[in-house]
Amino acid sequence: MNVIIVAKFLRAPQKFSFDQPRTIALFAAGLLGILSLGAGVGYAASLVAGDNGVQAQTLREEIEQQRDELDAARGDAQRELNAMAIKLAELQAQATRLNALGERLTQIARLDDGEFNFADTPAVGGPQTDALAAVPTGTELHSSIDELGMRLSMQSEQLLLLESLLSDRDLDAALLPTGLPVRSGYASSGYGTRADPFSGYSAFHRGVDFNGPRGSDVLSVADGVIYFAGKRSGYGNVVEIDHGNGYRTLYAHNQQNLVKEGERVKAGDVIAKMGSTGRATGNHVHFEVWLNGKVVNPSQYLRNARG
Repeated sequence: MNVIIVAKFLRAPQKFSFDQPRTIALFAAGLLGILSLGAGVGYAASLVAGDNGVQAQTLREEIEQQRDELDAARGDAQRELNAMAIKLAELQAQATRLNALGERLTQIARLDDGEFNFADTPAVGGPQTDALAAVPTGTELHSSIDELGMRLSMQSEQLLLLESLLSDRDLDAALLPTGLPVRSGYASSGYGTRADPFSGYSAFHRGVDFNGPRGSDVLSVADGVIYFAGKRSGYGNVVEIDHGNGYRTLYAHNQQNLVKEGERVKAGDVIAKMGSTGRATGNHVHFEVWLNGKVVNPSQYLRNARG
């Protein structure tokens, strides 16, 4: 069998005869070389492809690990923000409570309007400096917030105590006999020794008499509870008020009592109508102040005006 090979790189066609054993051996050797070369190239390509596959798998694993770390960091950051938001909400609630306490204290202490305005942000300032403070870390920020919360709690307790003290002071002032038991009129007889209006003899007068029109209002001079409302010999219609702290006041010769025993009254409430019942020469209210079971001069209480 003859094989003719024609190619551009050959000057002339080549003819091979497979009848000769030498030609067959050469052709077989060439074919084997070509097959070996192809197998080598294929194996090398498989090795390269294998290396690239391993590298790609490693890269994918690294990316997945970084993604997991990023998700974990994002979760930690969100938890930190949530915790900080809760703390800020607590601080806001404490600040609101302090503002409400401050406004109440302003009213109780009767401070001038505008001296403490809790609706406005306090003014702050200072000279500019070249040095820039370092940005606080998360731990430092948490510590600052916790410290501020402790300060707000302490100040809240102090303000509550101050409010209690001011309220007690106002309560004591409200219970202290102060001012006149009438809206208008004049003192017709003072406290102390005087000539008895009926006998003319010297006698001790245990109160102050306030003259006025019949039926005019008789006022409580302090907060208290009605201790007695009824008739007494010589006094006519009487109202007696217990103000606590050992104080009692008495209002006598009333035309009509308007309160009952056990009833609570405030300073300025109308408790009776002026009259001349009992041992009286005309319309007036006889006013007495008692302290710890002893009658005292009402003048020192009458001179004070309630704010």
